[in-house]
Amino acid sequence: MNIRLDLQYDGTNYHGWQTQPNAITVQSVITRAIATLTAERINLIGCGRTDAKVHAINYTANFETNTTIPISQLPYAINSHLPNDIVIKRATLVDDNFRANQSAKKKTYVYRVLNSEFPDAFLTNYTWHYKYDLDIGKMKTAAREFLGEHDFVGFASAGFSVKTTVRTIYSLDISKNDDIIEFEICGNGFLYNMVRIITGTLVNMGNGRLDYTKAGEIIASCDRERAGITAPPQGLFLKEVFY
Repeated sequence: MNIRLDLQYDGTNYHGWQTQPNAITVQSVITRAIATLTAERINLIGCGRTDAKVHAINYTANFETNTTIPISQLPYAINSHLPNDIVIKRATLVDDNFRANQSAKKKTYVYRVLNSEFPDAFLTNYTWHYKYDLDIGKMKTAAREFLGEHDFVGFASAGFSVKTTVRTIYSLDISKNDDIIEFEICGNGFLYNMVRIITGTLVNMGNGRLDYTKAGEIIASCDRERAGITAPPQGLFLKEVFY
C-alpha cells in the first residue's frame, strides 16, 4: 500500500531533506525510523529538496509498505522513533500512482526577514537579520513583475538539472508585522535557490542597491549577475504543497 505522510521539521540541525553520504538529513532520519518499525527497506519520496537549515511547516512524502500497523497509528509509531524537530502530523492511504514529488501542482514558500537594529536570540535560526532600512512600497511594486510565467534561469544557482527553467508564479505577497517582513510566494515549481534569490533581489531593491523599476527587465534578461544576492537559508519555510 502507498502511504502519504504530512509532516513538519525544523531544518536547523540537518543538511536539507535529501539523503547524502556522511551527512544527517531529514529524509535519512525518517527513512531509518520507518524501516525500524516495519523491518522493510523503505523508499521515502519527498515533495522536493530543501537546503541545509531550511524549514518545512507542511511537507509531504510517501512510501510503499506492507506493514500491519494501522494507518491511524502510524504517525504516533513513527514519531516515537524521531527527534523532536521532526513531526509526522498525518498518515493516509493514497492511490498507487501518487508520488509526493511528481503529483504536486503548486507550492507556497514563506521567507522571513527580521528588519531591526539588533538580532533576536530566539529568531536566529528562523529569520534573516537585516538591520538596514527597507522600503516596503518599492519591494511590493517590484514583486508584481514576478507574477505569471517567466524564464527564471537568472534566479537559479548553478548546479541545477531540469528540463525547463520556465515557471509560473501565482502570487508574491509582502507584509510587515512589527520587525518581521514576510515574503510569501506561490508557484507551480521553483528552481534551485529561486525563492532565496527572488527574496534577496527584492531586499536589494528595498535598500536601493538595485533599481526596483527594473524588476521586469532583470527577469527578462535571464542574467544571474543582474539579480540580487541569495538570501541565507534559515529564513525560508516550505509552507504548503498542493495536489
